[in-house]
Amino acid sequence: MWLRCRRLLRACCPLPRPPPAAPGTAPLRPGWGRAYAPPGERKRFYQNVSISQGEGGFEINLDHRKLKTPQAKLFTVPSEALAIAVATEWDSQKDTIKFYTMHLTTLCNTALDNPTQRSKMQLIRAAVKFLETDTVCYRVEEPPALAELQKNEWDPIVAWAEERYNVAIGSSTSILGPNIPASTKDTFVSHLASYNMWALQGIEYIITQLKSLILSMGVIDRHITVEKAVLLSRLEEEYQIQRWGNVEWAHDYDLCELRARAAAGTLFVHLCLESSTVKHKLLQD
Repeated sequence: MWLRCRRLLRACCPLPRPPPAAPGTAPLRPGWGRAYAPPGERKRFYQNVSISQGEGGFEINLDHRKLKTPQAKLFTVPSEALAIAVATEWDSQKDTIKFYTMHLTTLCNTALDNPTQRSKMQLIRAAVKFLETDTVCYRVEEPPALAELQKNEWDPIVAWAEERYNVAIGSSTSILGPNIPASTKDTFVSHLASYNMWALQGIEYIITQLKSLILSMGVIDRHITVEKAVLLSRLEEEYQIQRWGNVEWAHDYDLCELRARAAAGTLFVHLCLESSTVKHKLLQD
C-alpha cells in the first residue's frame, strides 16, 4: 500500500516551482477551488514520518510532533489509507518542504478546518451548479474542425453521464449554455448526498480544476482516466496548440499542474471512502 501510494503521488507530477502565492495559509485562490492556498517552501525540520491511531481517526507524526492544521486543530483523517498517502507526501519531501506539491495535505486541511464554514448541502449545490457552465456542454460552430472535434470527443462522455445517471443533459452553442432540466440537477444532488463531507471537498476540488461536473464524475466513477479527463477539459486549447504550436514550456507546465491537482483530488475522494485497515508497519525500508 505504501509503495502504491508513492507511485500514485508520482503520477500527480509534482510541479517544478510553485505558483505565485501569498505567504502563510491564506484560503481561496482562483483555480484552487475551496482549498487552502499552501505556503511556498520551508526547510525540512523532521527526520521521520509515521502514523498513529487516535480517538478521532488517524494522525500524522513528524518525529515526536503531531501534525496540526492551519487553525491549529489536530490533523486527523478518517481512514488509514488516506493517512498513509498524506504521510507519503511528507516523507517524500527532501531538504526543502514544497507545500505546493502536497495536494492531499492541503485538501485534508480544508476538510478539517472548513475555512468557508459551508454545510454538506452547500457543497453539493456548489458542485451541481457547475452543470450550468459545464465545459463539455458548451460547443462552438466555428471553426468547423473544432466543432467536429468537440462533437467526437465530448458527445460520448455526455452520453455516458446521461445513461449512468438516467438524466438529460445535452449541449448548446448558445452563449447562455444548455438548458439543464431541474430533474437532472435533483438527480445529481441526490447522488452527491451519498458521499461524506470529506469526499465532497475532493469532488468540488476536481470540478474546479476541470470546470466540469460531468468529467469529474467520469473520473470518480473510473469511466475515464485523469489524463483523459484533463485532455477533454483542455480540448480547445489542445486544438490551438496542434494548429499554432506550443508557447515554450508554458503549455507543458499548465498541463502538468492540472494533472497533478486532478489526480490528487481523485485519489483523495477514493481514500476518503476507504474503510479497510492497512495492516503493516509504516516507513520500513
